[in-house]
Amino acid sequence: MVDVAAVEAVMAALPGRFRGPGGVAGVLHEGQVVAATAWGHADLGRRKAMTRATRLPVCSITKQFTCAAVLGAVGAPEALDGGLPALMPRFQGALPTVRDLCNNQSGLRDYWALTVLQGARAEQTFGRADAAPLIARYRTGHFAPGTRYSYSNGNFRILADLLEQATGEDMASLYARHIWQPAGMETAVLAADTRHPADEVVGYEGNILTGFVPADNGIWWMGDAGMAASLDDMLAYERWVDAGRDTPEAIYSRLAEPQVFRDGTPASYSSGLSHSTVAGQRFTGHGGALRGFRSYRMYCAEQRLSVVVMFNHQADAQGAAQMLAKAALGWTDPAPLALEPGWQGRWICPETGLTARLEPGAASVVMRFGTSPEELRQLAPGRLGSAHVTLERQGDRLLMRRPLENLVTMLEPVAPVDVADGAEIAGRYASDELGAEMVIEANGPAVAVWFDGMLGQGPAELAMPVGPDLWIVSTRRSMDAPAPGDWTLQIRRDGAGRVAGARLGCWLARGLDYRRTA
Repeated sequence: MVDVAAVEAVMAALPGRFRGPGGVAGVLHEGQVVAATAWGHADLGRRKAMTRATRLPVCSITKQFTCAAVLGAVGAPEALDGGLPALMPRFQGALPTVRDLCNNQSGLRDYWALTVLQGARAEQTFGRADAAPLIARYRTGHFAPGTRYSYSNGNFRILADLLEQATGEDMASLYARHIWQPAGMETAVLAADTRHPADEVVGYEGNILTGFVPADNGIWWMGDAGMAASLDDMLAYERWVDAGRDTPEAIYSRLAEPQVFRDGTPASYSSGLSHSTVAGQRFTGHGGALRGFRSYRMYCAEQRLSVVVMFNHQADAQGAAQMLAKAALGWTDPAPLALEPGWQGRWICPETGLTARLEPGAASVVMRFGTSPEELRQLAPGRLGSAHVTLERQGDRLLMRRPLENLVTMLEPVAPVDVADGAEIAGRYASDELGAEMVIEANGPAVAVWFDGMLGQGPAELAMPVGPDLWIVSTRRSMDAPAPGDWTLQIRRDGAGRVAGARLGCWLARGLDYRRTA
């Protein structure tokens, strides 16, 4: 049984707990709405109220709809494999399969992360025709297909392009025929151009302390995002999902089928769905993010429980959804163990080339490695962890396990450097992989980095030394959201000790080599 009173209490507290212009939330059990609400404003400037009928960008939740359209239209991802070579004509080595794209096992670097390195600014227009040339430049991946997991929006943009080519239909028609209409999602649309959102809803950057500013989004999405739906649309989708829970042929059942990596290790992502455990129960779901918007939906087949949360601001929609799920299931998190001292520091991952920074607080440690900070708790002596990562002390090194990514690696300590001579590395660098350039500028003790490429000349970003020949370049805003996190910049020297080049990467786009040209 669902604790309705507990759900209603948590739902009533959401506007105060996740403060921002507006939002919607709903909980279903056994196909019936337990609680649903809307609050705040869809547009502060026009004083337009948020309602259950307001259509919001669901952002990356679109990915499961794209995979569902593939199943409905062509039967299986393998039917589209033949179209991949034409979209990536420069790719060297084995191409990923379309199933690899669906499962985020392609190894392809995320194209929204690469817009940063191609000189894009957060507010500029990225039109429909801009994606294909960027994807066509792919020459390598950051791991062999099928061996790892790495989130890549480009996987699903390619998927949509392949599906439109194979069927001769546009994605809006495919979504409508295979999902929206059968599910009763009466007002769902493909609002691909973020400059013209459905119902003129406004997304906001900022927070309650700094204030909220309308986000200026100029992206044209397809496949990886772009769908807009109201809370009532999403509740209808959840009813449809639940109705097919015992039918193996149902589209959602097929989306949720467990997948494996090439080595047979179970994978935790399939066809636009993350598989996770919350409150001791198995859930499938996905989040969505664009500058100014956050969303999350989750479904537990065993308990027949669904939760949907959508904000037109950048609060933690996943956290809000999990709070509602835990309330529904009567779950209380166990008290955390006391945090051991000595976790602060900096390490580097030799396999990915990325730095990991640990910053301890009162009861948890914040790890900066991926696209966003990860909060880790003490699990046992010498061991930290969260739902997605564990760290274990091995002398001065840290053994890092990231099961979702099929990654086990040893983090090597980095000798701390707080001041470094930026003039020595200042200059211009070229990436043959990207056909783009990077400029490092030293202005007194301050160092900045910017990128020139097919999308323009990007803004100067601050660079911070963190170790010998090791820098962090922070990009806190980008065209997509979340921003691709910290970029790790490793300087490369020749036999005489002169700066010859660099390697640059973030979690979404790793191992990019640059040679110094000036």
